[in-house]
Order: sequence, then structure tokens, then C-alpha cells
Amino acid sequence: MGSYTQLTYHVVYATKYRDPSIIAEIREKLYEFIGGIIRGKKGRLIEIGGVADHVHILAQLSATLAVADVIRDVKANSSRWMHEQTAVKRTFEWQKGYGAFTVSYSRIPKVRSYIQNQETHHRRVTFQDEYINFLKRHDIQFRLEYLFEDEHYG
Repeated sequence: MGSYTQLTYHVVYATKYRDPSIIAEIREKLYEFIGGIIRGKKGRLIEIGGVADHVHILAQLSATLAVADVIRDVKANSSRWMHEQTAVKRTFEWQKGYGAFTVSYSRIPKVRSYIQNQETHHRRVTFQDEYINFLKRHDIQFRLEYLFEDEHYG
């Protein structure tokens, strides 16, 4: 008998200090680039979206690769790509870490819709509140003081 999997993840991560550096002019190209990385890792991008300070990815990932390895490569390669774009006028970095949540096959349409409506959603909810809600909903323990990187001056 063969082995069959359908491992779908909703992955969320932010720019460093939640800097609004994913500018509209480059956002779709960034998403296409990220999709290419996921395909190169034997995954299938289902949906991608976000706003200027973070990204949501809904993807089926290969059972032969660790989620952490795939996301590390996505973040490293997309960060390098962003540095090569002339439209990006400042230093670009992703924040350390990410959230990855499994998605039941029956919930894929709902998560897709959620990702597609990020612009509207974030008129009411901050990224920080959204992320904390994800962690709580998935019963993931965290300490708020270590959750987000903050820029400190002086």
C-alpha cells in the first residue's frame, strides 16, 4: 500500500517590527515568487494574501519536508528577492518566527476567503490581535513579552 497525505497549513508571519514594507506595487509579484518557492519544495500554494506588514499562506506541503525548513527557505529567499527589487526603497526583513496552523480539508474554502479579505479585515483588527487570536484558538501557549519583536531606540 502507498502512503497518501493531504497536509494543509495556514502560515502567518510578519515583517520585522511590523514595518509596512510590502508595498502594493510589488505585493503580487512577491506572492508569485513565494508560490514558486513552495512549488519548488513539492508543495501547492492554495491562497496567499496579506497587507503591508504581514503575509498569510494557505498551502499543502510535502510530508517529506519539515514545515520549519520550508518556511525558513520561503522567508530567506523572499527576503533576498525583496532586496533585489528597485521599488523597495528601504531595508526589508521578516520578523523571526511564524505561526503554522493545520487546516482541515473541509475548512479550506473558509480560510481562502479569510486570506482574500485581509485588507477589509485589517481595517478593524491589528496584526498583533489577529495573531494572538490564532494562537489562542489553536491552544498554543505563549508569553506576550516574547511574541513580537519591537524596535527599541536608545
